[in-house]
Amino acid sequence: MEGQYVGYTCYRVDPAWRRLPIDERQAGKDAFADAIDDFGERFDALRCYTTTGVRPEVDFFFWKITPRYEDLLELGAALNGTPLAAWLETPYSYLATTKASSYTSARKPRKIVPKGSPYLVVYPFVKVRPWYALPEDDRQRAMDEHMRVGHEFATIHNHTTYSFGIDDQEFMTAFECDEPADFMHLMLTLRESEASRYTERDTPIFVGRHVPVREALAALDGASVRAEA
Repeated sequence: MEGQYVGYTCYRVDPAWRRLPIDERQAGKDAFADAIDDFGERFDALRCYTTTGVRPEVDFFFWKITPRYEDLLELGAALNGTPLAAWLETPYSYLATTKASSYTSARKPRKIVPKGSPYLVVYPFVKVRPWYALPEDDRQRAMDEHMRVGHEFATIHNHTTYSFGIDDQEFMTAFECDEPADFMHLMLTLRESEASRYTERDTPIFVGRHVPVREALAALDGASVRAEA
């Protein structure tokens, strides 16, 4: 099937890593960043987002888009071979793929192309089973309302992908935005929509700021702050 694989992998550094000598920490960060650089051209997109200081269990995450599933495996293996990997946990990791929406006239999967917004909001999404028992016309009406509300927020870009059968959730929802608060207002509006009644799970939610991977790694031990001092 024509399409893309989309992965989101979240990392948390062991606090004990910060007690290592500065030179040792820097060497580990450089090797990790070099591995990301080496794989960049193989992916349709390989973007890093920092969450340092926001979520205690996640310091940064990657948004990975590729037509080859093997790229995800090979990148993971390359990162595991770096010294920093010995100090990293992956508390969350998600897999999805693209397909044509059941609620639009599209016949082919929409290609996921990042818009370049400064923030990305990501979360897994599961609907309750009664949703799929509704008549098709009722589901279409609810989704038409859902999409109509979304179009009212011009600075927010939706990149929904599908996880049925390949991960624990049904969908991965990702929204690029200019400000995290903009997305909050969208969610408040959608909460009153008919489709929202059929939501089973839409957490955990990650709000990341897009940065170069080296900037995200520098935030792990405050190296960027020390450099400015």
